[in-house]
Amino acid sequence: MDESLMERLKSKAAGSADGSRGKALVASSVMHVLVFGALLATALLVYFGWQLASDNSRIDSMLYIGLTAVALSAAVVALRIFFIPLEIPDGRAITRSEAPRLFETLDKMCKKLDGPAIDHVLITRDYSARILPLRTRAIFGGYTNYLILGLPYMLGVPAKEMLSTIARDYGYLCGAHGRLAARVYRQNATFIALSGQVGRKSNAGRGNALLASIMRFFMGYYVANTAVFLRQSGLEADVASTRMFGAQIRSNGLIRDALLGRWIQEEFWPKLMKQAESNPRPTFMPFAAMRTAFDASYDQWATRERLTEAWMENPILHDIHPPLRDRVEALAQPGLLPARVKVTAAAALLEDATKRIVEEFDQEWWQQEKKTWDAKFHNAARSKSRMRDLSDFQMHEQEELASLRAEFDSLEAAKPVLEDLLRQPGGPFPKAAYLYGRILLDENNDLGLEHLTVAANNDASLAEEAAHAGYFYLLKQHGEQAAQDWWDKFTPATAECE
Repeated sequence: MDESLMERLKSKAAGSADGSRGKALVASSVMHVLVFGALLATALLVYFGWQLASDNSRIDSMLYIGLTAVALSAAVVALRIFFIPLEIPDGRAITRSEAPRLFETLDKMCKKLDGPAIDHVLITRDYSARILPLRTRAIFGGYTNYLILGLPYMLGVPAKEMLSTIARDYGYLCGAHGRLAARVYRQNATFIALSGQVGRKSNAGRGNALLASIMRFFMGYYVANTAVFLRQSGLEADVASTRMFGAQIRSNGLIRDALLGRWIQEEFWPKLMKQAESNPRPTFMPFAAMRTAFDASYDQWATRERLTEAWMENPILHDIHPPLRDRVEALAQPGLLPARVKVTAAAALLEDATKRIVEEFDQEWWQQEKKTWDAKFHNAARSKSRMRDLSDFQMHEQEELASLRAEFDSLEAAKPVLEDLLRQPGGPFPKAAYLYGRILLDENNDLGLEHLTVAANNDASLAEEAAHAGYFYLLKQHGEQAAQDWWDKFTPATAECE
């Protein structure tokens, strides 16, 4: 199902709460109907084919045998999708004996909300906390409830914010947000897991490729018809979760997640990996350094400018989560920057197990990243040697020199070379224009937009980067309309769909 159709379906559902609820109900039921319909059609064709065969009508018998074979093939495809055993989610299992305080706290929450037990607790590398209810098989069988806690998340938030997030998801399991919301929430988690599992095996034969294609189609239909409803019920779930810990804690948690989560992806991990350009081994291991890094970098990620950017973002097409602005406003909170964390959720709830898990994660991370690190280190050494050689080369080598300086020194270090190159005949030099445009935007100079335009118009591979750079600059300096106009200039196809 193409994106324009999905957007039209969601736009129609967005007109009213009843519209989105009705479409979610239909989408929630259609998967089951397809399976039972395929089985019923197959059974009827087998029955009538057998009856005709017993009447000795050769032509009719062959016809119905052929139709039965086709129906059986369709039924097998459906059954393979919906009876596939689901894989256990990735993560490091933690037991009650390792973290008694965590499990005692979860027991109290389950008892207070009168819901089902949390069957497994898994620790992952992600900055997230969520409850994942999965069936044993894709469409039949009971649910197993997994609580998935990211170690970076637990090292970055206080315990009450984490528990407020868990309580939000747990409300779906105990029906606190409505029966349909609970059904769609559980079903959505299962279908996403199933889709990913089928997709990973799509290259293993034609049968698996067919399954993956069918699953993509059904997921397109399903997401298109449930996304608006899930966003609406998500706002209700945020409000409901405040009954245990209060609206301010929930609001703080949402804002911290938006700001710190992005900073980790955009700053923490890239800066760590940049060490590979000059060091054969990391100067610090990531998970051991996170707690200190989050606190020391508070003034970098907890800024009004970053909050403004997050506040103005709209969800992408397939995103079932409401935007930050809507979630905080639904809580009737002003949207303030979160305070520094004094005691993290890891320290409060994992206690002594924290150190052991951090060491395990760091060792596992280094084993997985060592080859990549070594490759980056040796590539950087060769590139820096090349950069020194290029310093004495002729003018036509300047663009490569500028690119290398920008990559391994800084944009500012590349500026004199870029200015000199852009004054020379023989242009345009799109890569140089892009880098110089970025430098000017960092200096709050609108002339950088002209250079980004030159880069995009003369090198299609730079168009997307130029579009993003100009968009966020204009969003910050001149407002949403100017940013959108710039974006539409570079992405006319997207603009037409909208």
